[in-house]
Amino acid sequence: MILKNSYYWFKEVLTPKFCDDVIKYGNSKSKKIALIGGIGENRDINKNPLTKKEIKNLQKIRKSEVIWMTDQWIYKEIIPYVKIANQKAGWNFQFDRSEACQFTTYGPGQYYDWHCDSNEDPYKRENENDPEHGKIRKLSVTCSLTDPKKYKGGELEFNFNRPNQKKKYNIKKCIEILPKGSIVVFPSFVWHRVCPVTKGTRNSLVIWNLGWPFK
Repeated sequence: MILKNSYYWFKEVLTPKFCDDVIKYGNSKSKKIALIGGIGENRDINKNPLTKKEIKNLQKIRKSEVIWMTDQWIYKEIIPYVKIANQKAGWNFQFDRSEACQFTTYGPGQYYDWHCDSNEDPYKRENENDPEHGKIRKLSVTCSLTDPKKYKGGELEFNFNRPNQKKKYNIKKCIEILPKGSIVVFPSFVWHRVCPVTKGTRNSLVIWNLGWPFK
């Protein structure tokens, strides 16, 4: 799919109070190790903990901590911007549901290497009446919650070539997301990464928005 706009951003649209409230709320919860598809993502790791080998393989790709949030006051602030971006960027993707919000903390040495958010196949839920059954991630949104003066590194980067391609990567730093309260929206099949944080703590909020598969 050829895109006229690979991402769309809004600068400092979330108030400092909202950002601070989300951070305070996230920090009040018990954080969990961030998982990825294929390594513990679809199992209860409290009952079936990750093995040392799984943790080692996981941290080759991702090293961070997360909290899941489903509070309406959060969606209410963010989802309108997803709808605006979908229209303004010219994507006009059909989507009708948002997954749980992922509050992520990246401390020194933590990162998330190259990945895309979409899966090869639609979600398969045990209950076919589940509203996520048969749908795919279409639009991803990342919200910057931390003042960039409080951390170093941790840049969000996009790669417009697949990482396994031999030619040089077409990498772009998303500097638009740096100011606290800024939002970036992008198609979930776009490859991206969070570079290692070298100092301080970077907090962000991510939401994936679902719809029926592309036709």
